[in-house]
Amino acid sequence: MKHVIIGTAGHIDHGKTRLIQALTGRNTDRLEEEKRRGITIDLGFTWFDLKDGTRCGIIDVPGHEKFINNMVSGVVGMDLVLMVIAADEGIMPQTREHLDILQLLGIEKTILVITKCDLVEPEWLDMMEEEIKEGLKDTILDGAPSVRVSSTTGMGIDELKDIIWKTVRDEVPERDVNSIPRLPIDRVFTISGFGTIVTGTLLSGTITKNDDLELYPTGKMCKIRNIQVHEKNQDVCQAGQRVAINLSNVKKSEIERGYCLAPPNSMENSRLLDVRLRVLASSERVIRNRERLHLFIGTSEVLCRAVLLDKEDLGPGEEGLAQLILEDVLTVKRGDRFVVRFYSPLETIGGGTVLGANSRKKKRFQEGVLDELNRKESGSLADLAELHIREAWDSMITLSELAKTVAHSREELLPFLKQLQDDELIEAYEMTSDVYYWHADAAFKARQDITNALKEYHYQYPYRFGINKATVHHTYLKRVKTNIFDRILRRMIDQGYFKLHNEYLMLAQFDIPHDKTYNAVEKLLIDTFETAGYEMLRFSEIDKRRYPDETVMDILSLLIEDGRCVRVGDSLQLYTMKHFMDDAQKMVEDFFQTHDVITIKDVKEMCGCSRKCAKPIVEYMDSIKLTKKVGAETERVAFR
Repeated sequence: MKHVIIGTAGHIDHGKTRLIQALTGRNTDRLEEEKRRGITIDLGFTWFDLKDGTRCGIIDVPGHEKFINNMVSGVVGMDLVLMVIAADEGIMPQTREHLDILQLLGIEKTILVITKCDLVEPEWLDMMEEEIKEGLKDTILDGAPSVRVSSTTGMGIDELKDIIWKTVRDEVPERDVNSIPRLPIDRVFTISGFGTIVTGTLLSGTITKNDDLELYPTGKMCKIRNIQVHEKNQDVCQAGQRVAINLSNVKKSEIERGYCLAPPNSMENSRLLDVRLRVLASSERVIRNRERLHLFIGTSEVLCRAVLLDKEDLGPGEEGLAQLILEDVLTVKRGDRFVVRFYSPLETIGGGTVLGANSRKKKRFQEGVLDELNRKESGSLADLAELHIREAWDSMITLSELAKTVAHSREELLPFLKQLQDDELIEAYEMTSDVYYWHADAAFKARQDITNALKEYHYQYPYRFGINKATVHHTYLKRVKTNIFDRILRRMIDQGYFKLHNEYLMLAQFDIPHDKTYNAVEKLLIDTFETAGYEMLRFSEIDKRRYPDETVMDILSLLIEDGRCVRVGDSLQLYTMKHFMDDAQKMVEDFFQTHDVITIKDVKEMCGCSRKCAKPIVEYMDSIKLTKKVGAETERVAFR
């Protein structure tokens, strides 16, 4: 199912909030100051449904220049932007700045919405629309669909909804819900009785209720207590949705806008970023080496200094390679877009793309340094290899298959694949016949699926060691060859996620709980078997009192596992204490000192038990290779 986030942009008082109210029937201004002043200060969120049932989240961003930081935070994760321009004013300063920001952040899908059309004469409206479209040439809105609306009269609202529906249907791609989840936080608050709530747009992956995620950059572990999407409780949220998440184990005071929720050990904190930095052609500023700038990335805002690596300075319309030295820690990823604003006075001057996070300090004008960054940026062959490895999501791909697919030799590919391994984007499994590659996102997804299955299994069956390894293979990695699956599982075990007991897989931190139930059932079984002696019992004959059969059998299996109890017999399975069978073994060994053949009757007499129990005892002696059957069914000789 496609999840879509729509945003607004435009100058203050051009009708963005009123437009959203006309589309959705809801007012996104929630702060008292916003209602009193009649302007949007912080981000507002709501939703509406398209005619095919697709639910679109919609973000209302502030238009005032003082709140550009909030506007940039809102753009994160947008699929489609409504550029709002009032018919009575036309293009204004914040229209231009918002347009620059959208372009810098890589927004491609836009719709021009001319608002307040009821306030002007038709001739003026025709002239203004022509003027607006002329002013938007050579921008991301050049050629974008347009619609005239009035939020007061409802004029054009249905037409706008239809244009949105067609754009979403035909041009907005589905998000990748199977990659590592990442949620930049744009708002944090508390609700009495629930605790800490964070909101944001889920950029990638899937988050499930009860997941354990890490709060970056602090490293604080949080459990997902509850998830809301469009004010409804959900067990799962997916990339492209606006979500509110109730966290446990963390206080509101420990979280700030700009923090990020992601799986443990999936991201790194950074104080130094490799970037491609661009200055807007419309800017009148020049970025000089070590210029102090405001950096806006994701929902974060930090101060930084720009170290220019290939130029002395960057003027309007110019771009270059640079390192951003951050004055605070950020958690970002390669490919993330950003905006920079001048330190004083505050104005948007440019932006760019992250080429590498958590970088090392680089010297200026060094050919090797510049070549490295250019390879990072283009990454053509590496990116192509990563794409094909990602596509082999559930089966993996060999080096030979990859070389054939991308039409490059194995030798050409190996350096790029090694870099992808070093960047922890792929995993490699070198076998005798070939090297198998697996995408890190696929490995993460499989590991999370197995982890969730084991959590549920341990909860449902606390007195069992875990899920059979073969079941795990055929359920979660059925298209992966057995020998490769064994290597994958061994790596996950070595990484500390799981452990094996014989052929049973369990969570690394799991141990059989010797709790009140375990101790009570253990005592019940031992007392029962000690009292019965050689008059051994079938499972159905055990007085289990109030305990479920499943629980009693699981704990009995554990007693057999650690050698205190034993199951004897073939067709008739009986249970007893192991020491009784050890004593019986000694009696049979002694019997063979003076006899060549032992019968079921002899065992019955020596153990003082019924024939029903004597026969399984003899079968047990066969199983441990003390006796073997010869001739009559009831006769045994010593196993030699």
